[in-house]
Amino acid sequence: MRSDTSNASARTRIAEAFAEAGVTGLLHARDLDSGTELALGADTLVSTASVHKLCVLTTLFRHAGAGRIDLTRRLDIPAFGRTDGPTGLAAMLDAARLSLRDLAYLSIAVSDNTAADLLWDELGLDAVNGTMADLGLTRTVAVHKIRDMIAALRQDTGSGSPVDPAVVARLRVLDPAFTNRSTAREMTALLAAIWHDRACPGEHGAALRRLLGLQVWPHRLASGFPFDDVRVHGKTGTLPTLRHEVGVIEYPDGGRYAVAVFTRATATSITLPAADAVIGTAARLAVDALRAPVG
Repeated sequence: MRSDTSNASARTRIAEAFAEAGVTGLLHARDLDSGTELALGADTLVSTASVHKLCVLTTLFRHAGAGRIDLTRRLDIPAFGRTDGPTGLAAMLDAARLSLRDLAYLSIAVSDNTAADLLWDELGLDAVNGTMADLGLTRTVAVHKIRDMIAALRQDTGSGSPVDPAVVARLRVLDPAFTNRSTAREMTALLAAIWHDRACPGEHGAALRRLLGLQVWPHRLASGFPFDDVRVHGKTGTLPTLRHEVGVIEYPDGGRYAVAVFTRATATSITLPAADAVIGTAARLAVDALRAPVG
């Protein structure tokens, strides 16, 4: 085992990075093979935002593995009534027809809210929560779909500006007691279950891991690992002041590390590049600590 002094040093550097970026940060990292871990506020409940789409997709592929869902089945998606969002079907103007597995791709690759809600409608909240409970993740709970989260956000914002601190202070979607929630430790446990084929069997687990490797955003977790031979699989989450990502880092020597980083910024700006970047910085510090030779 690594020394307590080594872990304490890494935690200190991570906390300093969070402070410099102007965020409160929570982190959990675990070596997927040895089980060695590093934690910083890892058991604090947080609002998961779009990170919870990972729970939806885990349920989808788990049900497919059990023969309850055909991933190739196509849904007709009208041009109206879609969940709002800046990407994917949420931003498209015309009717479409897509398979469940292609909706899963959009949910991960560009965090498409419409695609995720279509899958959530197919599965139901109880099924998603049931999957998490089956995996022992009792603090990972969904209470509403994306459309309902957006509706609550709009209701609380009212006619006020989303960057007004007084408006942000009243947003219920930032409160884990109100909205979809989990902890950093439970998110890395979910990733471990996915990578060890406990969440989804065989080809379905491999398919889910493939999708997590297709996320397009390079500015958070991936920014800490700018190497051609290091693979980053992840899922982001974003709400006012919140910037999150959970994922797995795979090294060419076979090392595999699950990392969950949740942040809340002091600033209420919509664009928070320092908050985005510190997710990669903190993840790299944690993984470096886990990879360090045992003293």
